[in-house]
Amino acid sequence: MPRLVVIGPPGSGKSTVGALVAELLGVPFHDTDAAVEVSTGRTISDIFVVDGEPAFRALERAEVARAVVEEPGVVALGGGAPVDPGSRQVLEGQTVVFLDVGIADAAKRVGFDVSRPLLAVNPRSSWVRLMAERRPVYEALATHRVDTAGRSAQDVAAEVAALLGES
Repeated sequence: MPRLVVIGPPGSGKSTVGALVAELLGVPFHDTDAAVEVSTGRTISDIFVVDGEPAFRALERAEVARAVVEEPGVVALGGGAPVDPGSRQVLEGQTVVFLDVGIADAAKRVGFDVSRPLLAVNPRSSWVRLMAERRPVYEALATHRVDTAGRSAQDVAAEVAALLGES
């Protein structure tokens, strides 16, 4: 089982903060989106365009289930993974940190470029809509919520480590 699972919307810093927390804890870091890309040899954007969102979500669900059983360190999930009922079930009983972020900080961090397929059309409006849909799920799954607004990744990682009783 992972020491910690990191969830949140695009631009919250899941991969960056997750890697820093793993370093602070002295454990491995695993990003499920990166793992899907490696296993398929394709970008997530390409999978969305060619195969569709349902195909990507099936790959994502399988990777989340595998990671929660096999990865011993910090696991960062893609923004939509927690919305999947199968993934939500796998996350029960895990230590889950929800990295919360507002649209202003998210926009600065991700730039809402074409590599984020669900944000490709009208990115700001799409992000706000996605967050409205996903926030209740993130909050329900979270053991801890950490606000990332206006903060460095190092500061957020230090707070997460402190929440886990680590310095």
